[in-house]
Amino acid sequence: MIAHIRGKVAEKFGNCIIVDVGGVGYEMTVPTLDYEGCVLGEERKFFTYHAVRENSEELYGFSTLTAKKIFELLIGVQGVGPKAGVAILSLAEAEEVRNAIANADAGFIAKASGVGKKTAERVIVDLRDKVGIPSHYGATEVKIATMENKTDEALDALIALGFPLKEATAALEKVDVALPVEERVRLALRGA
Repeated sequence: MIAHIRGKVAEKFGNCIIVDVGGVGYEMTVPTLDYEGCVLGEERKFFTYHAVRENSEELYGFSTLTAKKIFELLIGVQGVGPKAGVAILSLAEAEEVRNAIANADAGFIAKASGVGKKTAERVIVDLRDKVGIPSHYGATEVKIATMENKTDEALDALIALGFPLKEATAALEKVDVALPVEERVRLALRGA
């Protein structure tokens, strides 16, 4: 299993990028916001999911560990394959997608390319209890055009330490978001 790849962005096309790692190019499909954030020649790290099927092998890349974990949850839902999972994560930052699922916002999920109303409702039913509590309430807006970085590094750190997404979210719920990442992680671990 390829857990992550760090290298220079060599090429971009469609929603795919090629990352050059020591002379070997790894092609991976990435969500739209990750694709737009890539600059040719820039060194980047992507958390990866390696999908192996009978007749193909595909690599999917994500700029955060949280996005990868949400992707893994999404493709575990009946009727949601890797392409639909990437389409859902292309709607907004990973935290916004997680929040939409936690808020049971099927309308937001259904806006993803190739995802219908029934599939969106199935995603909500299957994952609502697995993604943790909402970070804010109300309808989620599609934010494809913005590249504002709303990545929660503290959430990524807890997931990297082995916390499931739901428990990591719950541990950070009562921690002030204005604190530095290290302090948020320390306080979350103390309260967990």
